[in-house]
Amino acid sequence: MTSERRKLEIAILVCPGYMPVDIIGFHTAMGMLPDVNLHLVWKNRDEIAGMPHFPTRATTTFEDCPADLDVLFAGAVPAEIFEDEEVLAFLADRGSRAGWIAGVCVGSLLMGAAGLLRGYRATTNFQVHEHLAAFGAIPERGNVVEDRNRITSGPATGSFEVGLRLIQVFFGDDVARRSELMMEYAPRPLFGVGTPELAGPELTNELLAAAAPMSADFGKVAGRAARRLGIPTESA
Repeated sequence: MTSERRKLEIAILVCPGYMPVDIIGFHTAMGMLPDVNLHLVWKNRDEIAGMPHFPTRATTTFEDCPADLDVLFAGAVPAEIFEDEEVLAFLADRGSRAGWIAGVCVGSLLMGAAGLLRGYRATTNFQVHEHLAAFGAIPERGNVVEDRNRITSGPATGSFEVGLRLIQVFFGDDVARRSELMMEYAPRPLFGVGTPELAGPELTNELLAAAAPMSADFGKVAGRAARRLGIPTESA
């Protein structure tokens, strides 16, 4: 006697200005498996542009997205999305019941803005890592940080690694191993400077200086989010 596997329900946020690089690995890893319903979610199904320019259409609106998700996932989005009440309400609602909450790069902070990282260890891109605490998260360095049913990553490669880890959770080691091989996921960076530790202080500081305006924008929304969520900050 065989029993039919229930299909996983997975929602991935897309929005104007989102970064496809942060979701494509996860989307690929999960989308190549059977018994998975993948939803690219946004307010409507109109064409939107990722950044760099990448035309996209959501497959599912917030309203039509399943209420009970196995995974709620987000990558990097612009700072203004952090104060979009409709987005935050959607994430808070679906996240309150989701089996797993996943964020890559600034997507981790977005989950925090929706109140979903309070008291959880989490990471994000090194350029904005300092803002995690404003969302009630416990900042931790690492390529991928897992705390109970929250899984976050800083680098874009984390999109693949979060996907492979959740394949392991839902389908087991053998399927995850086959998925890793099928995608030939074996990064070999050209220069080996993909983290601040590997790059050294000079190159890292150059990049941090270039990213300072972007980080400042996220710092402002993080401060307002902390006040909204009632999270004490050093400046409060």
